[in-house]
Amino acid sequence: MTTALAEHRATEHTVRPAQATAPRTTATVVTGIGVAAPNGLGTEAWWQAVLAGESGIRPLTRFDATRYPVRLAGEIDGFVDADHLPSRLLPQTDRVTRLSLAAAKEALDDWGQDVAALPDYSAGVVTASSAGGFEFGQRELQALWSKGGQHVSAYQSFAWFYAVNTGQISIRHGLRGASGVVVTEQAGGLDALAQARRRIRKGSRLMISGGVDSALCPWGWAAHLAGGSMSTVTDPARAYLPFDAAASGHLVGEGGALFVLESGTAARARGARTYGTFAGYAATFDGPGTPRLADAARLALADAGLRPDEIDVVFADAAGTRDADRAEAAALSALFGPHGVPVTAPKTMTGRLLAGGAPLDVAAALLSLRDQVVPPTTNTLHPADDCPVDLVTAPRHGMRLRNALVLARGRGGFNSAAVLSQGPGPQ
Repeated sequence: MTTALAEHRATEHTVRPAQATAPRTTATVVTGIGVAAPNGLGTEAWWQAVLAGESGIRPLTRFDATRYPVRLAGEIDGFVDADHLPSRLLPQTDRVTRLSLAAAKEALDDWGQDVAALPDYSAGVVTASSAGGFEFGQRELQALWSKGGQHVSAYQSFAWFYAVNTGQISIRHGLRGASGVVVTEQAGGLDALAQARRRIRKGSRLMISGGVDSALCPWGWAAHLAGGSMSTVTDPARAYLPFDAAASGHLVGEGGALFVLESGTAARARGARTYGTFAGYAATFDGPGTPRLADAARLALADAGLRPDEIDVVFADAAGTRDADRAEAAALSALFGPHGVPVTAPKTMTGRLLAGGAPLDVAAALLSLRDQVVPPTTNTLHPADDCPVDLVTAPRHGMRLRNALVLARGRGGFNSAAVLSQGPGPQ
């Protein structure tokens, strides 16, 4: 996968007049959520499925996978494009953009305000992407080599690109403020939210951020398989077993989550409901033979001003390979002690969603804080002896949930960690 940080700065020069620099310590809160996931389309439908332990892992139907060694994935079922997009956008967009537009609209509807009433250039979009419009690109390559260049869609020029979701969301909703895209695979969703927080601290009134990914097509499947860490087990209930002694790799899925972020001061001033505060964040990069996930978690806690004993639940990266699971368990033990904090991985019900994975965990963390319940990890019943984590395998009630830590590792050595806290945060 290509690694890049691309920010389209075309509007930067026009942003400054509408912005007033906010203090660095201004709390950034989440006031809208939109979800597209294999086990639920829409935030509340997905959340109820997660608490019920309903999996979205099933045999692939979006293409004939019978010739491939892996034939399971987390597909979003029942998404009717025409129900979510105007007809003029259908020939211009890949599936990942259509899912993103649906999630963005849900987040803005949840926010419940009129975005047109905001000052010009004060609202922007930062998303994460791992592959852009992979299926769209495959279709146009097929047209190129089977029919000739004159049959390649003009929309190929942007429909495949990593920044396409950011661009289409900003166009559709008139969000002309500073925007960008982050490409750091599974870690990207947290990195995008952190970039959005920077924009809020610099005075943006509203940011749409998070990530949605989808590459369930033969070309995308070839890229997934090339990573060498997918499970070839054919039983959906046994294929993806993070922290289990029988872990044999992961499955992939499509989807993710997008959020409305704004300053806590602005949200408080209008009496808005907040899901919680994006309180801390850090990113590190592995050195040769030196995993640094623990450093990312430690730095995120420091950024949030919290001690380890103030973290009530961890949403794990949950790679599903023995070495990576041991490394994550060691990182958690170093910070919290063996079995020192409840750990969960609801992504066992969706597969790893690339750039959409960590944002979906952020959504789960925020709803956990709201409803005071830790969602379950499915399939893994007993962690391996060399993974000393307190794995939550059934919804856990009766805890006081104030702060949640979300961890994510991207292919190539990216580590990111974010802290979500209950309430609107400090003034």
